[in-house]
Amino acid sequence: MVSCSERSSESGGGPRRYCRHMDLLSKAYSSSFDEDDDVHVQAERNTLRWNPQKRARLEPSNRGFKSVPVVHRNDASNPPSESPLPGRYISKRERSASVSASRDSSPNQPPSHTSAMGPISAVDLPQNILSALKHQSNINKRFIQMPERLTVALDGHSRSVNTVHWSRSHSHLLASAGMDQTVCIWSVWSKGNKKVRVFTHHTAAVKDVKWSHNGLSVLSCGYDCSSRLTDVEKGVETQIFKEDQVVGVVKFHPYNFNLFMSGGSRGGLKLWDVRTGKVVHQYKKNLGPILDVEFTVDGKQLISSSDVSGSNISENSIIIWDISREIPLSNQVYSEAYTCPSIRCHPSDAYFIAQSNGNYIAIFSTSPPFRLDKYKRYESHSVTGFPIKCNFNLDGTIIVSGSSDGYIYFYNSKSGHLNKKIKAYDEACIDAVFHPVMPNVVASCSWNGEVSVFE
Repeated sequence: MVSCSERSSESGGGPRRYCRHMDLLSKAYSSSFDEDDDVHVQAERNTLRWNPQKRARLEPSNRGFKSVPVVHRNDASNPPSESPLPGRYISKRERSASVSASRDSSPNQPPSHTSAMGPISAVDLPQNILSALKHQSNINKRFIQMPERLTVALDGHSRSVNTVHWSRSHSHLLASAGMDQTVCIWSVWSKGNKKVRVFTHHTAAVKDVKWSHNGLSVLSCGYDCSSRLTDVEKGVETQIFKEDQVVGVVKFHPYNFNLFMSGGSRGGLKLWDVRTGKVVHQYKKNLGPILDVEFTVDGKQLISSSDVSGSNISENSIIIWDISREIPLSNQVYSEAYTCPSIRCHPSDAYFIAQSNGNYIAIFSTSPPFRLDKYKRYESHSVTGFPIKCNFNLDGTIIVSGSSDGYIYFYNSKSGHLNKKIKAYDEACIDAVFHPVMPNVVASCSWNGEVSVFE
């Protein structure tokens, strides 16, 4: 096993910095796998208060959507609940008796897993935002600049946030998934309460969330070995897709919206049909934990990334699959000994990018033989073991990436040059994604539980 000091010398960073990053990763993930200490973890979650660290200052934007007002920090906490005494151990027998008693006292009132805190409609949005969302074709032509500064700070998660995702059909809504076992729905520019829904259907940390293309629903997955489809408007969980593995990523098919792909900790890749609730295709190749999946633009191939750190075979880290035939078209795409926590296809050109733990973003062709571009990469940011994600903007001209140093990085996709970077957090910026309509708006999330919108 490589020590912190040995690993840091290999990656070029100081041992203190690398060990600090590893400590943060260990603290965030350890409780998700410790089933024996679930009661202690729950007691700690109820009794401790999260104190956000210093973050970027909220400022109004002077470019792009000039009339967008500054929306100050929104502190929307869950309703207070009765907490056990600090440090008191609650046995499983006692907990079971307590649950049974509560059920007997209210047999006709099942426990709610949804907190509705505000309207999800766009009725209370500022007029300039409503106009911008409605006239998207003109906006895309007029405004091509990148975001400048923080304009909306969304506080609600008590632990690390793993991902954020904009709704395409209701583009004022943003979904976030966190290690605190919750999925939050935000009405970003609302004049009132911005955190409009909180879903607690998952019984463990939530790894991923995606908006459905069919109606106002979100699909989430996590450490409770399930994917869950939830009606956002009604706050009702409509379907559960259970597996024998921790589910780390979900992705809807780009054309058949009734299909979605899931990838998990045992290397399982499954294509589900939400109409039947059953698996229609499985992809097997003795892989490590699946880190990310991505459909090609035509929807005929699937790209998967898996963890090969526990194997001497690095060629399986990225695989291109034929979806209908369930066979790999190539498994010798990326031969370097790094895992890739994020994969994204260009919206129109025939290539995809992969975030590498080697602290760069690699470029690959989506046409056989799926070659790695050895002459160009994006490499000003750092990953350092965090599950950092990257994304394209609307037309694919800009790549945005989080970074372990808390910055958001913007690259020119054609030249590979760094256009700019924005200081977002004191801890790692895990995900950053462009708005589907307004091209100069980016949402991001951090390792210390913050969700932000830059404009």
